[in-house]
Amino acid sequence: RAHSVRPRDRGCAEEPQRIMTEAAATEEAPEEAIFVGDDVEAIVKESIDAVLANAPYKHAFVGQWTNDVVETCVKRLAGLNKPFKYVVTCVIMQRNGAGLHTAASCFWDNDTDGSRTVRWENKSMYCVVTAFGLAL
Repeated sequence: RAHSVRPRDRGCAEEPQRIMTEAAATEEAPEEAIFVGDDVEAIVKESIDAVLANAPYKHAFVGQWTNDVVETCVKRLAGLNKPFKYVVTCVIMQRNGAGLHTAASCFWDNDTDGSRTVRWENKSMYCVVTAFGLAL
């Protein structure tokens, strides 16, 4: 099961937050230069499913799995042919009751840039992937 976590767009801590919908952002920037979170989320979910499917957690495979997930995501995102640089992170951990907290802070253009975090899980592990898109 995949769950999407939608962080708020953040500018500089000193400036007031401006949260814009993707529709409102298209008035100011060309459509191809807008980060479309739903498209990115779908790519991330498909990439995780392609790599992990129903695999049981095995510590020896985690390094390869994380590399495969981020590489698959970046290749698919680059295949959108949008004027963006992408950064993708991946954390895989065994389901054993331990807690995990992550955070990210970005200084960017709220009109064009964005991020999407997806939490995926099966019976034995969690996978948390965050994709950042920064317009060129």
